[in-house]
Amino acid sequence: MNMTKTRKFITPCVMALMLQACGIPDMVTKNVEAPLPGNFRPELTDEANSANVKWKEFFDDPYLLSLIDIAVVNNKEINIVMQRISQAQNEIQARRGAYLPFVNIGADAGGVKPGKYTSEGTVEDNLPLGGQPFPTFVGDYQFGLISSWEIDVWRKLRNARQVAVLEYMATTEGKNFVMTNLVSEVAHAYYELLTLDNQLDNLEQNIEIQKNGLEIVKQLQYYARSSTLAVKRYEAEVAKNQSRRYEIKQQITVVENRINFLLGRTPEPIQRASKNFMELKPKVLDVGVPSQILQNRPDIRRAELELKAANLNIDVTRANFYPTFDIKAGVGFDSFLMKYLINTPESLAASIAGGLVAPLVNKNAIQAEFKNANAKQVQATYEYEQSIINAYVEVANQISNIDNLGKNYQLKRTQVDALIKSIDISVQLFKNARTDYLDVLLTQRDALEAKRDLIDTKQKQINAMVDLYKSLGGGWRI
Repeated sequence: MNMTKTRKFITPCVMALMLQACGIPDMVTKNVEAPLPGNFRPELTDEANSANVKWKEFFDDPYLLSLIDIAVVNNKEINIVMQRISQAQNEIQARRGAYLPFVNIGADAGGVKPGKYTSEGTVEDNLPLGGQPFPTFVGDYQFGLISSWEIDVWRKLRNARQVAVLEYMATTEGKNFVMTNLVSEVAHAYYELLTLDNQLDNLEQNIEIQKNGLEIVKQLQYYARSSTLAVKRYEAEVAKNQSRRYEIKQQITVVENRINFLLGRTPEPIQRASKNFMELKPKVLDVGVPSQILQNRPDIRRAELELKAANLNIDVTRANFYPTFDIKAGVGFDSFLMKYLINTPESLAASIAGGLVAPLVNKNAIQAEFKNANAKQVQATYEYEQSIINAYVEVANQISNIDNLGKNYQLKRTQVDALIKSIDISVQLFKNARTDYLDVLLTQRDALEAKRDLIDTKQKQINAMVDLYKSLGGGWRI
């Protein structure tokens, strides 16, 4: 090819490239804007962080540890996410193969009978084969290797593979996030079960106290020192609390079944240690500094990886505006008669060709895809910012919650102790006719409600500890 012909070939190609550059829409992206304070509170500056503690070391209850261990293996949601991870891993393999040469093996057979007065028919009539005329039906038999390769000039295919890698990593972080939530849910349900056991025990104790009070009222009625009204009011109070007993038992059944669901199994009794629940003391957690949640929280890390994938996907969609270069080649055998198909070198055939294709008219589809990639990048940025702000707020809320619950629990403890003592005092006063039966009944009722509130506050304390551990990003490390 001389220089003139070369210029005639290159000039249209250059013009085509310029046309592609002019046809790309303006790119609209967003930078991350989510600055974090230096600490959660002025007095909290230590960088030690309880999120680094594995859940097997964080929880002390052997029954709870056993339940979490089963849930991690059997939970259906975890297993569903694992399949998503497998799919994302397969996508990496698929995109890796996209920028490597494709080699296929194939065979083809066909035939044609040209008309006598066509150019092909005239040639066959006047060109005998080895002294014999051409057959009436001319075959076409092929067998060989066919190769094609798209040259990744604009890194479109390699970037697409990197997008798949980032999406795979994001899916893995998604699994860690599910793991964190699962550990938290099992712990919450377990401690709720302990709470209900203690509520039931408290109710049973109160029923016994009220039964004793009922007997006292009956004896006093016998000696005309009390009325039938007092007896009936006590009987009603006992019946009310006895009916409450079955409500709590139903709640226990529901919570047990919820735990079994999280463990991926059908309902069965849940072993637990309920007796020492009120003596449990929430652990004091090290919250570290806010910037550490960026490394410890799986949901933030997933959002960050999704943002990186969205940024890179813009380059992938932009490359659709540029020309694609591909090379096609083949080698094999080709013959019009089957018996000549593998004759060498006569039937040996080869081909090679290169191509350049670029979109020129009606680029609506690739323009829409490019705009979608831009919109997804902006969306991913907002989601990343939202996950950071949400994480900070969750930690700050739980730090405050733990402090306030601690003070709340101490005051309720004092209230319960005072009411328990007042029960004995009111009974003695009633026996000596120095107070009305209603004072005794109301004192017992107040003591029951106060003890119930105290047990609920203990549950809230333990749950706040679990929630802070989760908010810091703990619970997914095994």
